[in-house]
Amino acid sequence: METVQEVERGWPIRPWLLAAVGAAAGLVFWFLVDMPGGADPTSIRQASAAFVLVTTVSFLITAERFRLSWAAAFALVWGAIIGMIGFYTATYNFRGEIVEFPFLSALLAVGIAGPLFQVLRDCGRPALPYAPLHRYVWDDAIIGAASLAFTGLTFLLAFLLAQLFDAIGVAVLKDLLDEGWFDWMLAGAAFGTASAILRERAPLLATLQRLVTVIVSVLAPVFASALVLFLIALPATGLAGLWKSGVPETPLLLAVAAFAFIFLNAIIGGSPDDRSKGRLWRLTEIGLLGSVLPLGVLAFISMSMRVDQYGWTPERLWGVIACGVAIAFGIANWLAFAMDQSRFDVRLRDYQKKLAVGVCGLALLLAMPILDFGKISSRSQLARLESGKVSPAEFDWAAMAFDFGPSGRRALSEIARNGSAETRSLASRVLESNQRFIVQEDLRSASAEAGLDRQVRLASPDIRLDPPLRRYIARSGQCASPARCLLVRIDERRLALVSVHGDGRAVASSSMIDLDQVTAGKEPGQPASAIATPPVAAVSDLKSATVEVRDVQRRQIFLDGKPVGAPFE
Repeated sequence: METVQEVERGWPIRPWLLAAVGAAAGLVFWFLVDMPGGADPTSIRQASAAFVLVTTVSFLITAERFRLSWAAAFALVWGAIIGMIGFYTATYNFRGEIVEFPFLSALLAVGIAGPLFQVLRDCGRPALPYAPLHRYVWDDAIIGAASLAFTGLTFLLAFLLAQLFDAIGVAVLKDLLDEGWFDWMLAGAAFGTASAILRERAPLLATLQRLVTVIVSVLAPVFASALVLFLIALPATGLAGLWKSGVPETPLLLAVAAFAFIFLNAIIGGSPDDRSKGRLWRLTEIGLLGSVLPLGVLAFISMSMRVDQYGWTPERLWGVIACGVAIAFGIANWLAFAMDQSRFDVRLRDYQKKLAVGVCGLALLLAMPILDFGKISSRSQLARLESGKVSPAEFDWAAMAFDFGPSGRRALSEIARNGSAETRSLASRVLESNQRFIVQEDLRSASAEAGLDRQVRLASPDIRLDPPLRRYIARSGQCASPARCLLVRIDERRLALVSVHGDGRAVASSSMIDLDQVTAGKEPGQPASAIATPPVAAVSDLKSATVEVRDVQRRQIFLDGKPVGAPFE
């Protein structure tokens, strides 16, 4: 039977094998997502593409000659899991998009499972020694990043060579690079070749890992000092500045906590012998170790405030879970340090290994269609609307339609049947739309329509603000609050809309409304024959202003019988 030691002596066919696997997978992936046809990929094609992508990358990263069938089985099983989750995700949301939080959670699970599998494969039994696990985590991350960089370099060289040969009349390579199937095959082959070469050359991989560790070692003391200063200054400065910074505070705090976790693990290494020596590193470890928990708690407080203000959404539910994971790792840090301050790293490695297994399982569990985050969010938002915490105009109708899955649209259907007159109208409009930007435009129009009776003065007694006219004016955007408007009849088929923006001697402008366009349901727009620069006037009070329609003789340049520019007399 082969051993791990035999594997370490090399596998000459590996670069060719992995390049072929990558190229074949690239061709299949192109067929599923980018094949000419014009239509967006269906849910089953998106899920199949996810299966191909995850299976291929998992195999390219974990494949060894030693127990090769294990790596193939691992890749196929996780590819199938990701494909099924992707299909559920794509069919769950109204837009049919696969890249949503459950899908990303499943990708996190497979990313954590990779190093765990590699250690189990090498051991051949259910054991997870920390040192090889730590090594595989760093190796896989470096191989993945370096392979992507190599793929980018491959395309750069291919582009340069294509231009070089095209200059002498040989356009074969240039034409191939314009073909999607060739690009995906080239990307797959390049990624597979790079991952194989790096895995074959253990000394090079070790050198890259040491380089990363050196970079982290330079940054870690500075980063730890900044975190300690931030946490010390926070009680004096308060949290208000953090909430008003303009940067989403929860992702910011979680990202900082993640960097603290990465730097800490780079310093303590995979065993006590790898741990950096010296007083500076002891202080750096303490700073990084102690920062994760308060950062996680602050992120949780921030998210709780958002939930209290705006209710639950799927994004906030996932955010709370991420905060919980950060807090769990922070508690593990403090517990390990409290139990053995000088050798806390020994206990911490064991805690982190168990937490990694737990997070992998949790991420996979949450990715599966067990907990319906859309249903939880729909109930929360509906309760806020019914209790009056949010007005119909401020309610996030688009999120209910497109972000909360079938539960959100069922809630909208219920509102459309049994809600108030205003909410029934808004819910019905949202349900009739199939794109978010159309919903947002409809909601802005509905809000503007609701205020037209206050905003618009009818200067001609025979004008009626019927629904088509109200919709037309609202969609024009000229009478949105705080603007003031005036409607006056020009003739049987035309109205003039005068709008005033500002206070005091505000500037007024006018535009023509063609009632035939209103009746036809056309969108507001300036006709081609309209005057390019409409005259404006200063108005002090639109409500009491005298309104007249006068016949005016004008002089203007005409080309081929058509007016050009503004009148000059």
